[in-house]
Amino acid sequence: MSRLTPIRFKATDLDEIAATKGRVAVLVTPDGKLDPGARRVNRLTKGAVARLVESEGFPKMESGQVVSLAWPAGLAAEALDILILSRQSDPVQARKAGAALAKAKGTASLMLLAGNARQADNLALGLALRDYRFDAHKTAEQEEAADTSAEVVIHHTRPDDMAAAVEPLLAVAEGAHMTRDLVNEPANILTTTDFADRLVEMRDLGLTVEVLDEDKLAELGMRTLLSVGQGSDSPSKVVVMQWNGGAQDAAPLALVGKGVVFDTGGISLKPAAGMEDMTMDMGGAGVVAGTMRALALRKAKANVVGLVGLVENMPSGNATRPGDVIRSMKGTTVEVINTDAEGRLVLADVLWYAQERFKPAGMIDLATLTGAIIIGLGHDNAGVFSNDDALCNAFLKAASAEGEGAWRMPLGKGYDELIKSRIADIKNTGGRPAGSITAAQFLQRFVKPETPWIHLDIAGVALVKSDTDFAPKGATGWGVAALNRLVRDRFESET
Repeated sequence: MSRLTPIRFKATDLDEIAATKGRVAVLVTPDGKLDPGARRVNRLTKGAVARLVESEGFPKMESGQVVSLAWPAGLAAEALDILILSRQSDPVQARKAGAALAKAKGTASLMLLAGNARQADNLALGLALRDYRFDAHKTAEQEEAADTSAEVVIHHTRPDDMAAAVEPLLAVAEGAHMTRDLVNEPANILTTTDFADRLVEMRDLGLTVEVLDEDKLAELGMRTLLSVGQGSDSPSKVVVMQWNGGAQDAAPLALVGKGVVFDTGGISLKPAAGMEDMTMDMGGAGVVAGTMRALALRKAKANVVGLVGLVENMPSGNATRPGDVIRSMKGTTVEVINTDAEGRLVLADVLWYAQERFKPAGMIDLATLTGAIIIGLGHDNAGVFSNDDALCNAFLKAASAEGEGAWRMPLGKGYDELIKSRIADIKNTGGRPAGSITAAQFLQRFVKPETPWIHLDIAGVALVKSDTDFAPKGATGWGVAALNRLVRDRFESET
């Protein structure tokens, strides 16, 4: 797994500044006020910070912006980073500022003079989230990759308080890094077996992890899930991860992830152009895994179960055909119209199994499910579908608080007409109109009326082609922070 940036807080020591190598960063407010650390650096650099503040362009600079001065006179540092940050910054703004510092510093070490900044813990989280590289398969960079995250030392007037505050936040960063690693990994490395093995390793964190193999899945009646993977040599699996940190008798929150490690489309073969990106079709399972890691690392006082269906969708002489009819674990029969609408077949059985076994207090599934959601919402928001306003609103509030875009989409009986089958109970696609909604309507057929449920279509946010606020281009880790926040705010016990 990618190494998380080592970050530590210490009491402010102005005497260390001049001799520090790597990079030094100071805070300046948008109105040009310098804290004691910035004033000391200003003296050491013979007024360099003040000259920036007094320059003609400074009033146009925004909170969260970083201005870098290379090899500043008076310092041993390779660069001086001046971070413009309002004292009234909220946690998300502070994280974005920290991420901007991480982008500026690259692989160098960093001393941040944070004074008494009240959001220093969120500055640290932003640094940790953005300081990420996936270089595992770049042989020329292996030596450099071994030290990609040089230490960050944050000087603060209350180092012990900030160190305690940042610990659970860094658990979220580690979970997001795990999600990114999984989503970025090529499919010849991240097979269904390798994926399951990585999840089993989290037993060391206190998670209970079970791997259900194909024989067990067949015994349970998970025929729609098995139908997706039957054309591949990689065995289909379901991995169940349990974190029991809450009251013994409290029903868990269930997180369910689509884990298609590679999606060719099956017999309904995708076009060749862009198919290489289908290594990310296990993004929902990746978010579930990263969230479970974060919860275990911070020892969340909640009961949460994560279930992921791991399959590979390949064409072969044994693959499911368009027109096949399959009976799900629930008993509902499904006509397969398009084998490239496979994620809902995986989720249908896992959703039903989660409810039958765990009787959850709420259930959230995540999937890179439809291209239609990208047409509707682009890459800034995940699509949110729900049968329960209270749970949905709590999730939207959590996502907003964590700076992760999410937008509620409609459900309705009228859309069911589009997925009626002539020969079975339901068909697996309703065509192009309302494609993301009919996919959600399909999934809702496998949700019991008494189960509060959210479906998150993350096809547009799991992996992107350009930098985001908190991640370099590629896998984003979207959802780990929002789900962790939801668990903290809604499901953790007081004791």
